[in-house]
Amino acid sequence: MAIITLTTDFGEKDHFVGAIKGAIYSELEEVKIVDISHDVSPFNVLEAAYIIQNAYSSFPKGSIHVIGIDSELNPENKHIAVKLDDHYFIGANNGIMSMICNEIAPEKIVEINIHDKIQSNFPVLDVFVKVACHIARGGTLEVVGKVISDIKPIKNLNPFINEDKSQIIGSVIYIDNYGNVITNIRRKFFEQIQKGRPFEISARSYKFKEIYVRYSDIVNFDIPEDQRQDEGRGLVVFNSSNYLEIAIYKSDLSTVGSASSLMGLKMRDTVTVNFLKP
Repeated sequence: MAIITLTTDFGEKDHFVGAIKGAIYSELEEVKIVDISHDVSPFNVLEAAYIIQNAYSSFPKGSIHVIGIDSELNPENKHIAVKLDDHYFIGANNGIMSMICNEIAPEKIVEINIHDKIQSNFPVLDVFVKVACHIARGGTLEVVGKVISDIKPIKNLNPFINEDKSQIIGSVIYIDNYGNVITNIRRKFFEQIQKGRPFEISARSYKFKEIYVRYSDIVNFDIPEDQRQDEGRGLVVFNSSNYLEIAIYKSDLSTVGSASSLMGLKMRDTVTVNFLKP
């Protein structure tokens, strides 16, 4: 039984998500539809790329992922379908797929060309659903598009490293539901450059010299609980997706605040790692 996932910036208030699901069920009654997220910030391709990259691999091989962010068709925003890691991705060629393709080479990319058969100003409903159901029935990508070799990149996707490898300049690519700030610095890349050297991580006026394994590692459990003052303290971890993350322990926007709110960090802000001489 086919699985089709949905990731959009449509939210839950309007009819869009329900209409998409209805159109899929009208074509394939037995399909399984899974919502990954409908709360992507409007038109935020970097945020969508992070969510998709970290969710898709939990699904079975052969799953079909419909991505409805910035999907209006125009000369600079074509539609594509991609087979990668035995999964299928359908969306606009707006940079979202480049984050996933940065680590895994796609098996096939096609530029969707069935628009002349469909009149629509809602391509996720009318075009992407048709393509997803075609794939779910066992159809090939070549039937719905022409093979292409390149996809549009996201600007500044990878962190910068200086010539003597003493500094990494990364940027904020995602802010999660807790207000934790995720950068584009991956653990493997960090460790390759670090080579065991001490370091200092800078984000605005905040500096960190340690990366924890778990958020709770900042807590001294030898101190009685009523004497601890750990909530609201800043820390750095490599998160479950192995991205460098700046967090506030037990962050809560209504009480202790978050890394984003307290440190004033926003999407694409700079985070710097300076490696020090031992």
